[in-house]
Amino acid sequence: MTARGEICGFGNEFSSEDPRCPGSLPEGQNNPQVCPYGLYAEQLSGSAFTCPRPANKRSWLYRILPSVKHKPFAPVPCGNLTENWNEVEPDPNQLRWLPFTIPKSTEKKVDFAAGLHTVCGAGDAKSRNGIGIHMYTCNTSMADRCFNNSDGDFLIVPQQGEILITTEFGKMMVEPNEICVIQQGMRFSVDVFGETRGYILEVYGAHFELPDLGPIGANGLANPRDFLCPVAWYEDRKVATGYTIINKYQGKLFACQQDFSPFNVVAWHGNYTPYKYNLENFMVINCVAFDHADPSIFTVLTAKSTRPGVAIADFVIFPPRWGVADHTFRPPYYHRNCMSEFMGLIKGHYEAKEEGFQPGGASLHSIMTPHGPDGECFEKNSTAELKPERVAEGTMAFMFESSFSMAVTKWGLQTCQRLDKNYYQCWESLRSHFNPNWKPSKQ
Repeated sequence: MTARGEICGFGNEFSSEDPRCPGSLPEGQNNPQVCPYGLYAEQLSGSAFTCPRPANKRSWLYRILPSVKHKPFAPVPCGNLTENWNEVEPDPNQLRWLPFTIPKSTEKKVDFAAGLHTVCGAGDAKSRNGIGIHMYTCNTSMADRCFNNSDGDFLIVPQQGEILITTEFGKMMVEPNEICVIQQGMRFSVDVFGETRGYILEVYGAHFELPDLGPIGANGLANPRDFLCPVAWYEDRKVATGYTIINKYQGKLFACQQDFSPFNVVAWHGNYTPYKYNLENFMVINCVAFDHADPSIFTVLTAKSTRPGVAIADFVIFPPRWGVADHTFRPPYYHRNCMSEFMGLIKGHYEAKEEGFQPGGASLHSIMTPHGPDGECFEKNSTAELKPERVAEGTMAFMFESSFSMAVTKWGLQTCQRLDKNYYQCWESLRSHFNPNWKPSKQ
């Protein structure tokens, strides 16, 4: 446990009870005839009962009232949250967005749930196989409202403004340069402290896990001890005017009412929890001789598909590090990929495109769409003195990479009005350096 009270570890068997109710966890069993303090026992399953033990995810929650006590769900408007991948025609071009607009609180109050906007995605929540990429832009806290994603896991990347996330397992403060994962079925509410923006990677049918390290060995990249999950906290609060549960189900939104706070879990135990991670703790692996290693060495979390080595989605970062490769073009190479690459920028300047790609914006290089350094970057780094240098100092760019061929939504292409239609021009200055009379230099 940290000094701030969070529990350390990734996927461990954790247990926690609110200190106001000592002994609230049953001893020796999960579902006693009468729970301590008159609580209800409720299991939250994140995997099939019969999954192999390494993949079996579940937690037991001991709560004042069970989550089944609510009025019927009814459809509510989805806004710009969608799973309709056929709204507009496919676009194979390189796409880049200017920073997404945050609504002004003086003009309209928008909370986290109302401020969700789907940029792109693929697959289907009904068949439990797919991905969605969303932006959240908001300016006010969720009041007597919480969100529940029945379709998949949310990996949340704050870019502007810290967010206080209250979950059934406790509270997490998540700041820019940190991430958090709210797994399928976990109810949560978001408090903000001003104009707030961030990115969300949603996966259906799989949970995020640490990537295999292979020959790297036992240590490196995102170390398990640096992941933090909350400790039990509850409120026994009646809400006479009605508490709203917003449920994302089969790509649509539904809402129901109940007269009490859902954050009434006094104690819990299990290995299926929300968690957060500070990106500064990532132990960077990089080339120390020559050439440019593939960006998979920067993978923080992966959601695996059924094909070995192929991910539904990877979360990859490009953190500050040393560049020392000899006789090498050090920025990212020119590339066409069988994967889709969605990039965002939390802060700073991305090394391959120092202009145009801004914090709070994004880019999408779809399957087999060419991409790489812009003309200025190529010319500068083709003649640069190759001395040891700090790369991406003060910067944190990231990538959601997926084996799915993602479709961009109408909001992403048109409605948001943030698409940079001049993006292609950053490569227009590339010129031919071909010299048919070139000869190897004499050593």
